[in-house]
Amino acid sequence: MILNDFMKSLGQMDDKAFRGVLLRALGLTILLLVAMIWAFASLLGWLLPDSFSLPFIGEITFLDEIGSGLGIGAGLILSVFLMVPVAGLFLGLFVERIADAVEAKHYKSLPPTTPDGLGGQISESIRFVGVVVLANLLALILYLIFAPLAPFIFWALNGFLLGREYFQIVAMRRMKRAEAVALRRANGGQVFLAGLLMAIPLSVPLLNLLVPILGVATFTHLFHRLRLQSRELPVKAG
Repeated sequence: MILNDFMKSLGQMDDKAFRGVLLRALGLTILLLVAMIWAFASLLGWLLPDSFSLPFIGEITFLDEIGSGLGIGAGLILSVFLMVPVAGLFLGLFVERIADAVEAKHYKSLPPTTPDGLGGQISESIRFVGVVVLANLLALILYLIFAPLAPFIFWALNGFLLGREYFQIVAMRRMKRAEAVALRRANGGQVFLAGLLMAIPLSVPLLNLLVPILGVATFTHLFHRLRLQSRELPVKAG
């Protein structure tokens, strides 16, 4: 069922409203990663000397090129870790537009929402980013102790965090917070699996650019499916 939610999201790539949000979000993500890679390359270029001499070899003058190459490589590697908080920030910026596009196509009979506003969503996303960064910093100990299992720890931790936050913010567009939390807890397994479906491709450079946008769409489908299965929790009308 979760894969079906994801495939519905993927199938909406040709929708004009959805594609417009996707392109804007994708552009911001690329700008962020390019700025990050440029910062790494500039830092390495500043730290490395312009040239130095080696016995029997002579003067070495291509350190700038090495620094640039290392900066690009380091930026791509670091993007694996940074894309998780980036996904959190984008949740606040684009959740309304993406969820509206999904509902306009698949759930046309729904009443208008009464969102908390962009400020509230960004504030919630910034709080979530802080939690993600702190949790992953603490998890560094586990990454080092259990190095062979580090990818699985990374996926499990961030799958749980992303699933929890994405589901609640999407659900709170149409439910009170307490109702959204109750629905999430009652379906914790599915929410975690959907978060895991986000966390794994987030660790793949370039592919991770699409994950935050498709994640919002997938969780919108997941919310409406679970809501219909739990009719005792009312929908908040606009």
